[in-house]
Amino acid sequence: MFITVAGKRKEVEDGITVEKLIEIEKVETPLYVSVSVNGEFVKSGTFGETVLKEGDEVEFLYFMGGGSYGVY
Repeated sequence: MFITVAGKRKEVEDGITVEKLIEIEKVETPLYVSVSVNGEFVKSGTFGETVLKEGDEVEFLYFMGGGSYGVY
């Protein structure tokens, strides 16, 4: 089936969960990512049970605090 991930159309296996997609996409710091599917936020505790469907649009979002930046 085809879904859109971060604006790019991708082919994925039928019945894929948000949790599996995070793994496949090698999302950095998966514990701190927020996920929206078709513009609706998915609760992090349900990633493993949220099954994606043909045509879904998925975005990975990171909320950052501000103040300073630098290389650590």
